Amino acid sequence: MLTEIHIRNFALIDDLTIRLHRGFNVLTGETGAGKSIIIDAITTIVGERLSGDLVRTGAEKAVVEAVFDLSGDDGIVRRAAELGYEPEDGLIVISRELSAGGKSQVRVNGRISTVAMLRQLTSGLVDVHGQHEHQSLLDVDNHLEILDEWCGRDAQRLKLEVHGFWESLSEAERELEALRHDERERERLLDLYKFQKDEIERANLRVGEEEELLAERSRLANSEKLSELANAAYDALSGGGENGAVELLYSALSRIQAMAGIDESLSSLTEDIQNALYAADQVRLALRDYRDSIEFSPERLELIEERLDAIRTLKRKYGETIEEVIQFGRELGDKMETLSQSEERAAALEARITDLRGQLEAAAARLSEVRRAGAIRFAKGVERELHELAMESAKFEVSIAPCAPGPKGADRVEFVISPNPGEPLKPLAKIASGGEMSRVMLALKTVMAGAYRVPTLIFDEIDAGIGGRTAAVLGRKLAGLSRCAQVLCVTHLPQIACFADSHFSVEKVVVDGRTRVIVAEVTGEDRVQEIARMLGEVEDSASAADHARELLEVGARAVGR
Repeated sequence: MLTEIHIRNFALIDDLTIRLHRGFNVLTGETGAGKSIIIDAITTIVGERLSGDLVRTGAEKAVVEAVFDLSGDDGIVRRAAELGYEPEDGLIVISRELSAGGKSQVRVNGRISTVAMLRQLTSGLVDVHGQHEHQSLLDVDNHLEILDEWCGRDAQRLKLEVHGFWESLSEAERELEALRHDERERERLLDLYKFQKDEIERANLRVGEEEELLAERSRLANSEKLSELANAAYDALSGGGENGAVELLYSALSRIQAMAGIDESLSSLTEDIQNALYAADQVRLALRDYRDSIEFSPERLELIEERLDAIRTLKRKYGETIEEVIQFGRELGDKMETLSQSEERAAALEARITDLRGQLEAAAARLSEVRRAGAIRFAKGVERELHELAMESAKFEVSIAPCAPGPKGADRVEFVISPNPGEPLKPLAKIASGGEMSRVMLALKTVMAGAYRVPTLIFDEIDAGIGGRTAAVLGRKLAGLSRCAQVLCVTHLPQIACFADSHFSVEKVVVDGRTRVIVAEVTGEDRVQEIARMLGEVEDSASAADHARELLEVGARAVGR
């Protein structure tokens, strides 16, 4: 989720930090207070094109920095890692700088990046609804995934089946193409595979051999030190001209036995010291044998180095471990056999390809049936949500058109809508109204209930053209949606703001002759006054404050606070 946004010298903002929270966050303020500037700043983090005009007058550059907490979201962490961005302590920090001359720079966790890479990364982190460029749900390529998630286990099972047939078919087609390749290329590959296979077989590799050689090399290279240490340890036990540990133990045993003859309670000590004496003597003998066996052999050391060098060469060429090199050699044999039996193999592959195509088409047809049935239910659910959001005449459909079978089936899926009576169904991206667009996005998100989840959802202009009753419905839905994603909403309506978990007031002020935008999180009585201000346009101040408290109580009860 988006935990912090820092904006400096951006439009009317000189230096501003907003710390957002989980759940439902709202931004409120007078018209023209600067709420849209904050949203514009956030869009720069998701790859919006920038203009030098956005740099605050008198400043050299504008800076927008956002901190995303990816903790607990393994899918997004993997996506970030695939793009080369490893989260640090679960965090991704994105910054965008814009000079007054129009040049911009992107950094991710301190590393310079590109706008294209930024868009790839943030497409899975945040959706800004109200700005068409940043709505992943407007991307037709995503509609198929959304529908399949909605259709549930049957669709997922069939999708895996289709993908499996597609992979097998593609592999068979690639193999057939390779078999039909230029004969000279076939001979070249045979020669190459034979050379590589012979090289591996001549080495006569054995699993565990490298570790054994490294251990032996270490012993040989340190033979003088090992001999010195073994001899010193042996002398310490044997005496080396003086009483050693073994002799001292014998002496102690004799005295303890004498003591036990007087005091029987000491008899157990006799057994203990006999055991210690036996163990010490065994160690002494083992050290003697080890010392006598140590022999430095330059010839053997040279042979080991040559063998290790040969192993390293093979690993560099064919695998990271001896096991992988051996397996590579086996695979070479299979490849050589395939090339040698190209004609027979080609006929078998042609038959397999025909069979796989039939299985792929059949599985894709079954998947299409599940999708078409699910599409009807999905469309009805979205329409129902739209009607509750003051789009009573809206029509929503899932268009499914056939296409050539592929890894995802044989369907092209697109969401289409008619917001008003008499208008034809058209793609979501063709909706002109920002308010309508935001409500459509909210309806889709509500119906999907987490099926296509982006951690942070930002809604701008979502309350355009709606009244109090519809606003209350919309506020409840935003609050419900915030249980599975972080929601940030810009609103002018108190009936929406009262449902928020966190409330931020945006205000434009003049300081030392310069206009500034300030943001403060409001709680308690301050929040009552902000809701009252929003109501004050149609109510007197006293009744507005009472009404504000009522709205906040309703909102708190509705979301279980």
